[in-house]
Amino acid sequence: MSSLEQFLPAFLEEVVGDRFGRYSKYIIQDRAIPDVRDGLKPVQRRILYAMYDSGNTPDKPYRKSAKTVGDVMGNYHPHGDSPIYEGMVRMAQPWKMGHVLVDGHGNWGSIDDDPAAAMRYTEARLSPIAMELLRDIEKRTVLFKDNFDNTTKEPVVLPSRYPNLLVNGVSGISSGFATEIPPHNLREVIDACTALIDAPEIGLEELMRHMKGPDFPTGGIIMGEEGIRDAYNTGKGRIYVRSKTEIQDLKAGRQQIVVTEIPYQVVKSRLVTAIENIRLEKKVEGIAEVRDESGRDGMRIVVELKKEADAQGILAYLLKKTDLQVTYNFNMVAIVNKTPKQLGLKDMLSAYIEHQKEVVTFRSQYDLERAEDRAHVLEGLVKALNILDEVIAAIKASKNRLDAQKNLVTQFGFTERQADAILVLQLYRLTNLEITSLEKELKDVQKTINHLRGILGSTKKLLGVIKDEMTEIRTKYGMERRSDIQNEVEEIKVNLEVMVTPEDVLVTLSNEGYIKRTSMLSYTRSGGAVDNTGLKEGDYLRHLKEVNTIESLLIFTNKGQYFLLPVHLIPEYKWKDNGTAIVNIIPIAKDDRIVDVIPVKDFNEEGKSLVFITRKGQVKRTDLKEYYTNRSSGIVACKVGVGDEILHVQLSDGTKDIMLATKQGMSIRFREEEVNPMGRAAAGVRGLQLREGDEVVAADWVYGDEGEVLVISDLGYAKRTLLVDYPLQGRGGKGICTFEFKEGKRVKSNGSELVGMFYFKQDYEITAWNSSGEKTVFKTNQAPLDDRKSIGKQLVPVSKGGSIAALVKNASLDKRPPNA
Repeated sequence: MSSLEQFLPAFLEEVVGDRFGRYSKYIIQDRAIPDVRDGLKPVQRRILYAMYDSGNTPDKPYRKSAKTVGDVMGNYHPHGDSPIYEGMVRMAQPWKMGHVLVDGHGNWGSIDDDPAAAMRYTEARLSPIAMELLRDIEKRTVLFKDNFDNTTKEPVVLPSRYPNLLVNGVSGISSGFATEIPPHNLREVIDACTALIDAPEIGLEELMRHMKGPDFPTGGIIMGEEGIRDAYNTGKGRIYVRSKTEIQDLKAGRQQIVVTEIPYQVVKSRLVTAIENIRLEKKVEGIAEVRDESGRDGMRIVVELKKEADAQGILAYLLKKTDLQVTYNFNMVAIVNKTPKQLGLKDMLSAYIEHQKEVVTFRSQYDLERAEDRAHVLEGLVKALNILDEVIAAIKASKNRLDAQKNLVTQFGFTERQADAILVLQLYRLTNLEITSLEKELKDVQKTINHLRGILGSTKKLLGVIKDEMTEIRTKYGMERRSDIQNEVEEIKVNLEVMVTPEDVLVTLSNEGYIKRTSMLSYTRSGGAVDNTGLKEGDYLRHLKEVNTIESLLIFTNKGQYFLLPVHLIPEYKWKDNGTAIVNIIPIAKDDRIVDVIPVKDFNEEGKSLVFITRKGQVKRTDLKEYYTNRSSGIVACKVGVGDEILHVQLSDGTKDIMLATKQGMSIRFREEEVNPMGRAAAGVRGLQLREGDEVVAADWVYGDEGEVLVISDLGYAKRTLLVDYPLQGRGGKGICTFEFKEGKRVKSNGSELVGMFYFKQDYEITAWNSSGEKTVFKTNQAPLDDRKSIGKQLVPVSKGGSIAALVKNASLDKRPPNA
């Protein structure tokens, strides 16, 4: 036969699938996922059984851990010694187990994640409660299977006389499955188990009266009853675990935060380091020192604060940014009938009760067999003692032991088992006292037989035995709850003042999109002049805002998007620096353009709203609070129609009038209250009925009869008109004329369209750029004061064929008018 004929063709997908399937099955069943009956992974079960089998019990001296690891590896678990010892270490650590199963002596690690000493240095023995997992194992209560090399037997599952899966919890990751079951209070688990035995149809709500939720060995505060209910119902749920903290007063008006309990599975040393890093990096103002004062008296982490620091605010920040509060996700998966299943609380308890019914049934059968055998022997002995002389004569007449046994069977009707017991009877047992004790023992054994038969013949009695034995364990090993449960999840609100030092700063945004934050000190040292700020050639200042670092900027674009940018996140530059491109801070699209920047300190300020004006005359008003967000990406600020765009956004109190001016020289003034508040993504209502080809070019807020309105055309012609000349009209009307264009061949044109409108009470400067790039600065009072239909005077020189490209009200640090 050639070498090629020894191989069979196969598809790679089938081979890999088959092999991986086998591997996955092994990982799930025999390594990472616990059995629902005893709550143990195979390595844990093997460690406990090996210690029990070798007599390493609580009543004996400690034994070297290396001996146990060697027994487990040599007899039951053919893997490396490290995972075996790691499994043993975990079962000995009280901050990980609800009740430790291994009683360790020596260095077994710490909550600071210090490793345990090598197994050659540590000693261990079974803990008293671990004996309850193994109790009655020698009475055929559980199945045994051959070990890996068929040299001995190992248990498939332990008798587990209390619900260990819930009491100690488990976490593990296997192929395609993971499990995360938290520890619970022993008393509560047994109470719930007893309640389910008494009423198999009991509902989850009733069960949760007995078993309120997890009970972590490290204590802490559990928040989220709804998450616990979800987990107990479906096997999946989320809770929040918060440290126990206290704010203590010190001398001289100082305070300190003291942490006495931390969440389950949080490493204390890393938590302390994280808090210390926050102090060093000054992410929070007010932390003076961080100390770990934990010792024999328990855990104690101290965060000492500076004088007049906001203790509650700093604590809220630490809860949010460190592992002082963590999320715990239930994923209750266990092996049921060799299959991984996601289980709710009732399913787990029911599976455990079924296991206990089997354990007690098998134990009772075993004890019954032994009792019946003993009763049989006692009956023979009592019968023999009543005819003692005849029995002795028969024995004396026999040739040997075998003949004597045969004679007793044939002459007196004894069974071979009884005859054998008679032959080994010691002479002192022939006394009257011993005869009486044998009769008493027979009566006691018969009572035991009747009791055991009663258990085997009645499910009610069987369950009663299970309840009684669990109650004994509850009384002996139960302890008070360590974790407090809080029904509601408390929201953590961190004041910005805690993270950022309040400071008045200047924020500038140029026409080409360069933004910077500058301290008032840098501004003053640079000469205190607005026009000497750093700008690239050809660029100019569009927005200058005097704000505080704890405020935020609402940045609106012409396409109806907005971004919320906290001031403290804007990079800081000197006053004469150019700054950074705003696209480096917020993800604004290339074809989008910023139209307005509005500083906001309090989004919940009563009566404040944002008003949007579009090119096509749409007006929309929305409450300011609708624009608060935690997202850094763009969000819809206003629905914009096809071919339309946002022209202007204003923060308003709703008490003023809106004035719109159009390209063709029309204007309208109407009360802002005519625009009803609507949703953030709404499109708004019509503010002005436009003529064909017309569009809104400017908008401003006016009030009362004082003040003037300046309009300017594309050729630089401007004029002022008293506000009183613009009467109030109804929203949505055609408006009135605000500028008259000159027409005719022999008349010099004053422009063909309006490009700007400004309302003012105090004169200010306006900068204009023409299409040639030339800049002109003029004051509002340079425009002639005239009626609405006047033709104006040229203030901005424009070359032939050119026009005004941009108009900007010069930035000033003077006190801003109410709606400027």
